[in-house]
Amino acid sequence: MPVKKDPGMSAFERKRLENIAANNAILSGISATADKIIPSKPATPKSRPKRAAIKRELAKPTTPPATRRSTRLAGVGADDTTLKRKFEVELEAEAEKAKAKKLRVNGDLQLENISVEGRKWEGGVDGLGLYKGLSVRGAQPGVRTFDEDDVAETSDENLKELRLRMRNLKMYEKWPVQDIKLVPQRIYSMGFHPTEDKPIIFAGDKEGAMGVFDASQEPVKTEDDDDEEAEYPDPVISAFKTHSRTITAFQFSSVDANAVYTSSYDSSIRKLDLEKGVSTQLFAPADANEDLPISAIDIPSAEPNMIIFSTLEGALGRHDIRTKAADAEIWELTGGQKIGGFSLHPQHSHLAATASLDRTLKIWDLRKIQGKGDMRKPALLGEHSSRLSVSHASWSRAGHVATSSYDDTIKIYSFPDAGSWKAGADLTDEQMTPSHQIRHNNQTGRWVTILKPQWQKNPWDGIQKFAIGNMNRFVDIYAADGEQLAQLDGEGITAVPAVAHFHPTLEWVAGGSASGKLCLWM
Repeated sequence: MPVKKDPGMSAFERKRLENIAANNAILSGISATADKIIPSKPATPKSRPKRAAIKRELAKPTTPPATRRSTRLAGVGADDTTLKRKFEVELEAEAEKAKAKKLRVNGDLQLENISVEGRKWEGGVDGLGLYKGLSVRGAQPGVRTFDEDDVAETSDENLKELRLRMRNLKMYEKWPVQDIKLVPQRIYSMGFHPTEDKPIIFAGDKEGAMGVFDASQEPVKTEDDDDEEAEYPDPVISAFKTHSRTITAFQFSSVDANAVYTSSYDSSIRKLDLEKGVSTQLFAPADANEDLPISAIDIPSAEPNMIIFSTLEGALGRHDIRTKAADAEIWELTGGQKIGGFSLHPQHSHLAATASLDRTLKIWDLRKIQGKGDMRKPALLGEHSSRLSVSHASWSRAGHVATSSYDDTIKIYSFPDAGSWKAGADLTDEQMTPSHQIRHNNQTGRWVTILKPQWQKNPWDGIQKFAIGNMNRFVDIYAADGEQLAQLDGEGITAVPAVAHFHPTLEWVAGGSASGKLCLWM
């Protein structure tokens, strides 16, 4: 459309308006052409009035929801109702199966039915034949093998001789470390059978498997005339799934060489009979759904039918295995703070030392139970606080308590007169002060089992010493005066032997790693 001439309009303004008019004409032509090709959109229907929102309460799932899976990827059609229902049933079954794996198994377990699968553990029940007819040299209540006179007579010359002897312990050479895999997962607990006939080591892992290894067995070379470099077969190792969760401790009977006691986070205590090949449950909550994770157990030297145990909820319990589990006494000691480890005095088993998340070592007297109802508990004799949580408290036969804590120290407390304490005695701050303190890296992190000192229970030479794992892939040996006696190492150690144990009487030392493998020095 031509622009009307206006006498007052400049030539520039007139040209601008002409350009605008020309552009509008072009756009109108394009719109007309588009309408012929593309039909116009239907009229938008009026929106319906919104309904009032209805609040619906979601049903709480009784079991963990199954992981979502695509029916399309599973090959199930959108309209195939039967196949869809079958798919849902399979998912529910998988969820129930996953839940059942973590449930405690009650009753007796036949070892032949719970063998751990894998080439490393082909020993099975037949492998237990190696352990029949064992002799035991356990605790001897009332018989002292180390007293104050022995301590007073110890000289530097003897210390030097002891260090030389401990340094001469050699790494086990019949099989390399990588071939002695006792359990599938990370080793959490270990135990040396007290027999002196041969070294028999037990290990428990974080998923409830127990491995057994007889280190006296001899490798037999495969007979093959054509192969001069024939390899030796793997050692005979037996492994069984005796618990559904972490095995936390091993204890051995002083009167029955075939009895092995274990505790677990699955809330149970079991007795393995090596002769019969049966694992019997001795204690567990009456309600299968009640969770009472057990962190440690110990057996009084003069009462072989009594088991003392600690829990992750901060309780200490006492159970006579001749009675029902419901009759067990359980005392709340730390206000719900985890008790990571405890032990009984080997000579005076009424004295218990606990280490807990509340950063304390506490000494309790089980002879004097005081309070009423839920407030009933043993008499607290004394306590000592650390800067960070205390992982374990271990009594020696001579009355020392060794603790490890996350403030990177090992503390040694000395109670040589513990046998003379009256029931409910009140220990002074001076008595509860550590006699020795050792700097030690205890920062294990997530993948290494917590480092815990373990005294030799009844050393043949009467000299008190304990073993503890070292984060630099060693096992450290210390004396009761805090002097380091040895730092054990060897070829093939590729992980921290965090769980370290002495044989009760002989100078055999075992270390277990996160890879489930055994390091052994003899």
